[in-house]
Amino acid sequence: MSKGYLDLPGGERTVLRRASVPAVLLGDLAASLHPDRDGLALVDLELAGGRVAGVAAAGPGPGVDLDRAQVWPAFVDLHTHLDKGHILPRAPNPDGTVYGAVRTVAADRERRWSADDVRRRFEFGLRAAYAHGTCAIRTHLDCEPPQAAITWPVFAELRAAWAGRVELQGVGKFPLELYLTPEGGRFAEQVAAHGGVLGAVTVVPGVGWPAALPRVEAALDALMALAARHALEVDLHVDESGDPAAATLALVARATLRHRMQGRVVCGHCCSLAVQPPEVASEVIDLCAAAGLAVVTLPMINQYLQARGAGATPRWRGVTLVHELARRGVPVAVASDNCRDPFFAYGDHDMFEVFSQSVRIAHLDLPYGPWPAAATAVPARLMGLKGRGVIEAGSPADLVIFRARSMSELLCRPQADRVVLRAGRPIDTTLPDHRELDLLF
Repeated sequence: MSKGYLDLPGGERTVLRRASVPAVLLGDLAASLHPDRDGLALVDLELAGGRVAGVAAAGPGPGVDLDRAQVWPAFVDLHTHLDKGHILPRAPNPDGTVYGAVRTVAADRERRWSADDVRRRFEFGLRAAYAHGTCAIRTHLDCEPPQAAITWPVFAELRAAWAGRVELQGVGKFPLELYLTPEGGRFAEQVAAHGGVLGAVTVVPGVGWPAALPRVEAALDALMALAARHALEVDLHVDESGDPAAATLALVARATLRHRMQGRVVCGHCCSLAVQPPEVASEVIDLCAAAGLAVVTLPMINQYLQARGAGATPRWRGVTLVHELARRGVPVAVASDNCRDPFFAYGDHDMFEVFSQSVRIAHLDLPYGPWPAAATAVPARLMGLKGRGVIEAGSPADLVIFRARSMSELLCRPQADRVVLRAGRPIDTTLPDHRELDLLF
């Protein structure tokens, strides 16, 4: 069916009747709305002045009848790499592994990452994300010297240019051991000047496990101290490995507690937690909960990278223990991570695809209940975005409407005919053409 079912009337006020909304995204109203077995509540949404003016149980009256079509708040993508996106045509991963990706990106960055190159690829990703229905993105920025001096000004320029369409946060991804040096202190000042987030990968290049653990612990103390001094949040790449000896998540939790950074630290990936002995994993999850850590899982990318071997079939999914973390009260988000670069050959900055694939890969169903929040409300809260990721009176009328009436209907198709509303009005969802990037290759 065409999008004609959403021909919205002109004027400041619109009522969307019989909309199916994930109840977990409706706040305090959810309990009174009797959601169905998919966790969907049938409601009427009043939109006025670019915002949600009211939410009520579905009833008779004038308005646009959605016939139970699903309405979600605009997506929030907590972990991306917009600065390295779309380099795949000129920098293919030689073996599909994490190590192949790291080496290939480093070589491409040294040769090609001028301000113009980063800007073109970065904005291409923003245009795709916006058309798919994303309203906020936190992107990690490769800041190995001297790249930071090139990338941060581009980030600041695009953050200003896209204000009001996609809210951007930048994470300075800096070599972990450099936080032990004066250069780390200067970098923290640079991140603070840009209103950014302090980041790193919890590895020591060239040093294997478990020998690297003491050095990681010392560097984490230095990073946390700098974050506390500059009132910065922290977002780390943690244990992106299938090696049980890669066990830095517990070190992050303890450092967070030592430096009183509870509630200000996000850990991405955490793959090796899934291959720890059950009793060890349980202790680490308890530590995460005590430290107020949040975890963002990247199922599409980690399924692509983990357990790679020439001619070998992967035996595990690469994702962290999302269900176990959530049960202990650790906030869990899903995010897109890489797009068309050596870390992931696919992707289109589409958070609906991320959610759909996450459901399949990590069994975020039976029940679906809380999991729509992992792509909306949870990352919005972790990014400090008030009113985002939920549908409540006063929240922005930035919505995504799917014709699907149930979760099965939603997840069985790519939903290419979705309608994206910004300030209550449909936007042009034409995606940028990959040919626009040909000049870079």
